[in-house]
Amino acid sequence: MDDDALLDLAAGLARRAAEAILAIRRAGFAVDRKTDRSPVTEADRVAEALIVEGLRAATPDIAVIAEEEVEAGIAPAPGERFWLVDPLDGTREFAAGFDSFTVNIGLVAGDRAVLGAVAVPVTGELFAGRQGAGAWKEDAREGRRAIAARALPPEGAVVLASRHYSDDPRLDDFLAGRRVQRVEKLGSAVKFCRVAEGVADLYPRFGRTMEWDTAAPQAVVEAAGGTVRGWDGAPLRYRKPGWANAGFLCAGRGGGG
Repeated sequence: MDDDALLDLAAGLARRAAEAILAIRRAGFAVDRKTDRSPVTEADRVAEALIVEGLRAATPDIAVIAEEEVEAGIAPAPGERFWLVDPLDGTREFAAGFDSFTVNIGLVAGDRAVLGAVAVPVTGELFAGRQGAGAWKEDAREGRRAIAARALPPEGAVVLASRHYSDDPRLDDFLAGRRVQRVEKLGSAVKFCRVAEGVADLYPRFGRTMEWDTAAPQAVVEAAGGTVRGWDGAPLRYRKPGWANAGFLCAGRGGGG
């Protein structure tokens, strides 16, 4: 299966998982707690089972690392390439009744995210991108079209902040001295997608995330011409012990200054 087919596979599964999540939302659900006290719902589990089954059936030679399986102690040893799956990124948003949650399916080669698909269930948007091939967005209104990150506009940056961490004092430090149009608070990988499509400019993240949170959206952003770099300036890398990321800056063209 070539890279275009792998991206189509990821995009199709992300779309199916998004539909399953919305069906569970309409029917109602309970919220449980994982060992780290973070929330988990039936939607997380159903979406992950759908995605993992689809990936393993279509690409049995590529290991799948998925959030809820890792929580259960299931993490196959990855080869040169492996999938990273967050079946419901933004579970707190979902559980609280907000609309800012996504389905993330990314492929890593070596230690780089090389392609990914991100579905936004509530809006029906699907974002996808592949290294060297560009990025696209698809929705019911306009169909599929190419997207591109923008250079920082002269009137200043649109900055996206994580809703649950927007009171972090490091955000104020980051904004100091920058020309900023406004700061918007959102959950999940939607923030990456807005940078990738050129309607926002910067998404600074100071706290810990997991690799399955970022692989797919990073691939989309970079395919669209943006960057996702750690605070040391190096591109965000994968295959780290424990699958944990440090902080990073997601930015449009030119890195955001």
